[in-house]
Amino acid sequence: MVKTNPGRFFEDYTLGEVIHHAVPRTVGAGERALYHALYPARHALYSSDEFARACGLPKSPLDDLAAFHVVFGKTVPDISLNALANLGYAEGRWLRPVYGGDTLRSSSEVIGLKQNSNGKSGVVYVRTRGMNQHGQEVMDYVRWVMVRKRAPGSDAPDPVIPQLKTALAPTDLMVPEGLRFDGYDFTMAGEPHRWGDYALGETIDHVDGVTIEEAEHMMATRLWQNTSKVHFDASQREDGRRLIYGGHVISMARALSFNGLANAQMIVGLNGGAHANPCYAGDTVRVWSEVLDKAETAVPGIGAIRLRLVARKGGTPFTLKGEDGRYLPHVLLDLDYWALMPV
Repeated sequence: MVKTNPGRFFEDYTLGEVIHHAVPRTVGAGERALYHALYPARHALYSSDEFARACGLPKSPLDDLAAFHVVFGKTVPDISLNALANLGYAEGRWLRPVYGGDTLRSSSEVIGLKQNSNGKSGVVYVRTRGMNQHGQEVMDYVRWVMVRKRAPGSDAPDPVIPQLKTALAPTDLMVPEGLRFDGYDFTMAGEPHRWGDYALGETIDHVDGVTIEEAEHMMATRLWQNTSKVHFDASQREDGRRLIYGGHVISMARALSFNGLANAQMIVGLNGGAHANPCYAGDTVRVWSEVLDKAETAVPGIGAIRLRLVARKGGTPFTLKGEDGRYLPHVLLDLDYWALMPV
């Protein structure tokens, strides 16, 4: 009797099924310390209990992307263990902060299936929900993954591609209970720029760069209990190289965006995202941002800002796609998100 888990293949997914993922994870101060060791993360709300309390929260929450990685990591053995690539994200919402001592678990619903034309793989669409120990939803998001077929050329279900929002509306965003910025300390936050200081269409070169290290990537991927084979086993890819986990690039890019967006304190919405080109150890990541939209929230003094965050290896800032509409070879990540900022 086989007791090991070979992972799911494209044929193993059924439209509408709900998958409850193992293993629940209790987070604590260790996650914050390791996150800040792996990335140059400096946003004050996630660094200081005192700063967080001055903003109306009981204490400093776990970094929003760290919580995302924990929820995401739970899904990998069931969704992307045999993935060729994680293709994109949509309709992501952070619904309540995650604090040290919270226990997170995940479930995913299969909302779309489409076999690729080569008959060797297919795309699986899932909506994942992260819950805490009280049964409260802390986040949800959609992602789609290219997964190998167990038997290339075998029959496939009729294609179903879900209709997804191109962007979340400001009314879709959740401002955490109690959050306020009326006593916000701009000196302690690191920059003076408010929501009103950013203009639609403005672009920001965040200047700094970080070279991706194999050891740090391996530590990060294990920290989030992400077991995808392409991140650990060099024999899984024809080029013999381990693929850097896309979430590692997302967190690195977000941390580097502090220089210019220090007051974009909380990510509350993920409109879309693409891992445009593979990232490998030795690549130096630099980032730039573009202001796509701005909106008021229901809470006085708190504004929402929609940002495009682009990570690149080489190339020049503010370049994204060629004349053919394809991402340029130096672009690693194109992420569209909403953040909260003092007005």
